[in-house]
Amino acid sequence: MNPYLDIVLRSISVYFFMIIALRIFGKKELSQLNTADIILILLISNSVQNAMVGNDTSLWGGLTAAAVLFAFNFILKKLIYTYKPFSDFMLEKPQILIHDGNLDFKKLSKLNITSEELKEAMREHGVEYYKDVKLAMLEIDGNISIISISGKETLRQTHYKRMKKSKKTIR
Repeated sequence: MNPYLDIVLRSISVYFFMIIALRIFGKKELSQLNTADIILILLISNSVQNAMVGNDTSLWGGLTAAAVLFAFNFILKKLIYTYKPFSDFMLEKPQILIHDGNLDFKKLSKLNITSEELKEAMREHGVEYYKDVKLAMLEIDGNISIISISGKETLRQTHYKRMKKSKKTIR
């Protein structure tokens, strides 16, 4: 077999493995990378390098593997945006955590989101009580979005990046 075709097939296989692994471990794991997560990513990349390029440690072998990963990622994103069934399979749906001040305890338990994490997201955006939350959702990227009702203004939408100390606000 052509050594570059071998690298292409190996790279695609590793890419699929990583997608499946990330899908199994969940979207909330990607919402905020801490030191241990970065170390894990570096170790995984090192451990799968040989699986992609085999014995070819040349510059061209590495560039071939990188080019295949970029191209395959581009194609995968086009498929996700073009075909709804494929998109539904690949991407998780946003999950409602609070609706009109009512918490969905089953959903919070299933997603392993503690009340302290939810309260922290609310405090980050100036919301003190659950009853003041119109809608709180765990988005597909792992962020917790909060839409609050305020007596002084109309709806205000805020985003809280799970486990992150800084806040992002969209008005």
